[in-house]
Amino acid sequence: MAEIYISLGSNINRQHYIEQGLNALTEAFGSLTLSSLFESEAVGFAGKAFYNMVVGVSTELTLADVAVTLREIEFAHGRSQDAKKFSPRTLDLDLLLYDEVIADSPAQIPRDEISKNAFVLCPLAEVAGHLAHPIIAQRYDELWQQYDKSQQKLKIVAFIWPKK
Repeated sequence: MAEIYISLGSNINRQHYIEQGLNALTEAFGSLTLSSLFESEAVGFAGKAFYNMVVGVSTELTLADVAVTLREIEFAHGRSQDAKKFSPRTLDLDLLLYDEVIADSPAQIPRDEISKNAFVLCPLAEVAGHLAHPIIAQRYDELWQQYDKSQQKLKIVAFIWPKK
């Protein structure tokens, strides 16, 4: 079983698409470990604020199969197949970690933005703080402690899922 971590984000009908993304991930992978839900400004383009979180799951799927599954979930929830990198998103699912694998294809693992974006590093440190980045060789909770938090502001959003 591989331990994987996935970043979820949305800045279009945010609450709806985060919930739909979590439902789809549960259907695909089973039990989820959830970080807090955060609101953050768009990075790389002028747009509405995002909701972001990180989810941990165990899977027997290969890295390639996980990448395909995540793309299929995005497309099923309104993501355009020709969406530009820095643009609004109904649902953005990025595979951050697949065990301690280091790869460039079919996805960049570990994902480069882990150490660059607060909206990825902070929730990852919440759910996998004890793990070490396979390239940087520092734990995620340590990386978050050292991160310049004046760069990107995060605000925790009250969130209960699944809805009762």
